[in-house]
Amino acid sequence: MFRHEIKEVLLLSLDTIRSNKMRSFLTILGVVIGVMTVIGMASVIEGLNRSFASGLSSLGSSTIFVTRLPQIQFGNLTQEQRRRKFLVYEDALALKEDCPAVAAVSPLSFPGLVTSPAKYGANQANGVQVRGVVADFMRIFDSPLDQGRFISDYDVEHRTNVAVLGSEVVDTLFPSLDPLGKTITWDGQEYVVVGTLQKVGSFLGQDRDNRILLPFSTVRKYYPNRRDIFVAVLPTSQETMQTAIDQIIEVLRRRRHVRPDQDNDFDVGTSDSISELYHSITGGAYMVMLVISSIGLLVGGIGVMNIMLVSVTERTREIGVRKAIGARRKDILWQFLLEAMVLTGVGGVLGILVGAGISWLVNAFSPLPSAVSVIWVVIAFSVSVSVGLFFGLYPANKAAKLDPIEALRYE
Repeated sequence: MFRHEIKEVLLLSLDTIRSNKMRSFLTILGVVIGVMTVIGMASVIEGLNRSFASGLSSLGSSTIFVTRLPQIQFGNLTQEQRRRKFLVYEDALALKEDCPAVAAVSPLSFPGLVTSPAKYGANQANGVQVRGVVADFMRIFDSPLDQGRFISDYDVEHRTNVAVLGSEVVDTLFPSLDPLGKTITWDGQEYVVVGTLQKVGSFLGQDRDNRILLPFSTVRKYYPNRRDIFVAVLPTSQETMQTAIDQIIEVLRRRRHVRPDQDNDFDVGTSDSISELYHSITGGAYMVMLVISSIGLLVGGIGVMNIMLVSVTERTREIGVRKAIGARRKDILWQFLLEAMVLTGVGGVLGILVGAGISWLVNAFSPLPSAVSVIWVVIAFSVSVSVGLFFGLYPANKAAKLDPIEALRYE
């Protein structure tokens, strides 16, 4: 019986919305905007989270990063930081030899701000990222080979002009050819292609497929002024990570002659520290999203309360008739509460659809990844219905308390 009454009230509520389309739409516009904001922003953040998690997994959960300057810092460098000595290749060798808890070490060198395109015949790849690496690079980073071989210790020792290409460079320079054994040109130097990498996607806005990997020593040969390097370290296991970090700090402090009373003049971090920074940033974005959506939902809730009060006034006589034929106070209360919840629920559905459309547009026409989260869809719809319940309570209670005799006399 109760289920039948609810169904009847729901149908009556939908009929009321259909008969007053414009008024109903304007009433729930705030709810639509609030829910649309939640779904749109949550979809972008969800897409970024998935992209970030995928990219971070390629670095390995146990990867340790060693740099001269702080890896996470807000504000300008201090005078002490600007004066720090550069990390050198010998530092990386010392970490591999003197740290028992370290399994692999990969120093990386960078040519600097070189904008020359990579060329093969009439084809050229612009904006390529060139890095100098060693053989251990493959053990630390997720860079699976597609064809050929990777940079070897022989290549590093003899400073050979060989190159391993990312998938995007291969597609651009060799759209219909086998790249292995071909000679490409970059910044005035020729390199023989010995291997290609599988597609891995982007990470933190950097396209990891539009890259060329060269022997570490070859990059240092052609760009001797680019002295600073970046060192990635892989511990022997996840359990020995802290031990590896302690050993790295001890070795570098000794090599860089840091006194016991001085702080480290280098930085040691992990992928977890990058993850913590990222989640602190997205946590702030979530707070902004909640504030913006709350304003929209508040406006929508006030609109619903206003229109329900008008509805109570317009239907005073109807309420009197219902009470006269046996409707109880709670029946009237539930009727108006359900009408308010249906109204905001419809607004929630519209907001979800519009938000999902925005998510699709962002994913299709912008570099930002976007993915609609089922959890946020459920949350957004539940909140929209809850807004109707909260803001519809006062008008529904007012309707339920009407005196049937006075209501029947109302003109």
